Amino acid sequence: MFALPMQVTVQRISPVLVELSIEVPADAVKTEVDKAYVNLARKAHVRGFRPGKAPRSVLSHLYGPQVHNDVAKAIVDTTLPQVLTEKQVTPVTRPTVETGTVSATEAFSYKARFEVQPDIEEVKYDGFQLYRPKVEATDAMVDEQIESLRLRHATLKAPEPARPSQNKDVVTIDFTVSVDGHLVKDAGGQGVQIELGAGQALPELDVALVGRSTGDSAECEVTFSEGHPNAVLKGKKGTFQVTVTDLKERILPALDDELAKDVGQFQTLIELRADVHTRLERALHDQSESALAQQMVTKLNEANPLELPPSLVEQQCRVLEQELTEQARRAGQRVTAEHLKTMHGAIHADAEQKVRAGLLMAAIARKNEIKVTDEDIEKAYVELAEQSGKNVAKVKAEYRENSRKNILLSMILEDKILDFIEAKSTITEGTPPPAAPPSAATEEPKVASAAAESPAAAEAAESGEEEGDKKDAAKPKKKKKAKAEEG
Repeated sequence: MFALPMQVTVQRISPVLVELSIEVPADAVKTEVDKAYVNLARKAHVRGFRPGKAPRSVLSHLYGPQVHNDVAKAIVDTTLPQVLTEKQVTPVTRPTVETGTVSATEAFSYKARFEVQPDIEEVKYDGFQLYRPKVEATDAMVDEQIESLRLRHATLKAPEPARPSQNKDVVTIDFTVSVDGHLVKDAGGQGVQIELGAGQALPELDVALVGRSTGDSAECEVTFSEGHPNAVLKGKKGTFQVTVTDLKERILPALDDELAKDVGQFQTLIELRADVHTRLERALHDQSESALAQQMVTKLNEANPLELPPSLVEQQCRVLEQELTEQARRAGQRVTAEHLKTMHGAIHADAEQKVRAGLLMAAIARKNEIKVTDEDIEKAYVELAEQSGKNVAKVKAEYRENSRKNILLSMILEDKILDFIEAKSTITEGTPPPAAPPSAATEEPKVASAAAESPAAAEAAESGEEEGDKKDAAKPKKKKKAKAEEG
């Protein structure tokens, strides 16, 4: 668009904020203004003039401000990308543009301000003292997993002979909630199932339901927390009126070969225990590698203070909030905007760590020419196939889409960078020194509910967790849980 050179000033306001001052010569501006009026004259319908015959003075009187605004926008849209390319500056946010006034006789100037990634000349990444936790799947762990399988395959049956409820029974209830003698709309429920003693209901309600028979009624008082999602219940004392409509006990299957056959492709209980042991060993190994990777991410952050683009941190906050909400949903819980607000500080700190680690790891990859090779990709396909039980050809077909393949490539690259840092570190086998308590953003949320969760919700949570586990397992990464998001 412009053959004449522009006058450009680049000002680094901070390590992550740049402002460009751009001035376009007057003759180039005049050319664009003239061109705009010629195009307008062809299209404008002005009373008293034939199409294309209205004089410029009339057009200027009628459309002058619009023409000048259009010319200013056209100049910015054309010159700003050109300047960014010439100056080799890459914004991480949409530039905020402040324009001057367009005149056919004067130069036109404007300013563009935007965030950029910080310049990273050197990264300290070698000599870290790291600890690799020992992993061992014990018989007690295997027993616990087998019991969990028995629970999943248990059946519900009315006690014979009939008896009052006790812990581990599943009761079905109808209930209402009152505050100050007034029923709270939408706080009650009908046909809600609760497993007693499993933490599915508020503690007071759980206690009140033990020792009840079908048809019994019960009443209990509960003081709701100040953070309760229902504004009517927040910080108030409520009264539950409950009726037990059904009572079932959970009958566990026998611990024998039939259980193994019901669970999966096993003929004997010995085969099932061996498979559980193998899976536990694999999971514990992944946890150990994840712990090691998280140490590397923490060490990188501590050794390399770095100012971060606020927009990248906020983007990562949104990602973490979404993950937190989805994690709660899979657990049959709910995270409200109020909960996220109270956890924002911890979430923000985690987001900063991930963004900083991502920028530093990208710099390490550039400096040391760490790249993803065809061999790396083929190896990843094989690992994905083994983890998912699919053949390699099917896995390749699933990752043919660019967006999915790019995610795979970034995961492979991240793992190679972590391996590179690990090779430069001192590794001690064993438990690392005590660390600070985990932040709220990394803990599984525990959301108090006015109503008890039903087994249907629990089953949905269980299936959701399994689905989430499968998604997480389908990652060819030894350090898959220590994500360092690239900016």
